[in-house]
Amino acid sequence: MRANILVIEDTKSISDLICINLETVGYTAVPFYDGNKASEHLQKENRYDLALLDIMLPGMDGFALLPQLRRRGIPVIFLTAKGDLPSKIRGLKEGAEDYLVKPFEMLELLVRVEKVLARYQKEEEVLRVRDVEVYPKERVVKKAGREISFKPMEFDCLLLLLKYKNVALSREELLNSLWGVEFEGETRTIDVHIARIRKKLDFQDVIKTIPRIGYRLEDKV
Repeated sequence: MRANILVIEDTKSISDLICINLETVGYTAVPFYDGNKASEHLQKENRYDLALLDIMLPGMDGFALLPQLRRRGIPVIFLTAKGDLPSKIRGLKEGAEDYLVKPFEMLELLVRVEKVLARYQKEEEVLRVRDVEVYPKERVVKKAGREISFKPMEFDCLLLLLKYKNVALSREELLNSLWGVEFEGETRTIDVHIARIRKKLDFQDVIKTIPRIGYRLEDKV
């Protein structure tokens, strides 16, 4: 299911960047630059799966908007320059699902969005690209209806590329996401996994190499 995400952020350049990345990976992003206008909109329309909410906004600030969003069952991730501990504690205690301090890496935001949507069961049950289907819960990969054997790390790497398709991911981002920590090993590890995935799925023209950066799984459909 295509999740609908409110982006309530008054800096247009930041809002545009967030919305572009959300749309690229398959979400619908609806931006607002003013707390009062977002509040008025919520009186008429509340069918959203998630809100990305700045704290310092014109009109109503993020803390004032949070209860309104919660009453409508919309989970919230705060995106803010307020990195002080009292603000973090207040945001989380008052009901935000997560709290991300600017500046942040876009992949980190996308991962946090995915985690919150998964908690609220808004995650897709099957991911598709061309004739390949990937079932995250069952950890099954099928190509043209035939199951293909994947080692655990190969599967996780493919899943990451699929979830963030059309986004260029660096080798370091892939390594850190797959291992869950700042990985200090050779980035060549990723190259080996990508080569195996390409061979198993005939994805030579689907997983693109981005020179001096990493890889991007392209799906133009």
